[in-house]
Amino acid sequence: MAKIKTSKRKLRHRRVRGRVSGTIQRPRLFVFKSNKHIYCGLADDVSGRVLLSYSDMKLGKDVNNTKETAKKVGEELAKLAKKEGYRKVVFDRSGYRYHGKVKALADGARSQGLKF
Repeated sequence: MAKIKTSKRKLRHRRVRGRVSGTIQRPRLFVFKSNKHIYCGLADDVSGRVLLSYSDMKLGKDVNNTKETAKKVGEELAKLAKKEGYRKVVFDRSGYRYHGKVKALADGARSQGLKF
C-alpha cells in the first residue's frame, strides 16, 4: 500500500512540474514532507539552483511535526525570502494534497508577505 501511495504522489508531482517552473524573478517554492520533518525552499529552475531552504530542524529540538510547525517553517522561509528580495513565488506542492501541513506552510508564507 505504501509503495502505491508513494508512486501515485510521484506521478502527480511529475505532472505538476511539467506546468510549474521557477525563474530568478519568480522562484518555485517547493515542499517535501517526511515522517518526521517538513522541508521547503525556493528554486530557480532556469539555472537549476536552490536559492533558499528551510526546515523544522532549524527551529529547535523540541519541535513536533504538526501544522503549527509547518506554519512556522513557512513564515521563516518567507522572512528569509523577503530579506533576499523575493516577493512573488510559484507554489509547488510536490504532489501532496493541498491540506493539512502543506496548506499551513503556504498560509504561513502568505502571512509574512509572499505572493502566490
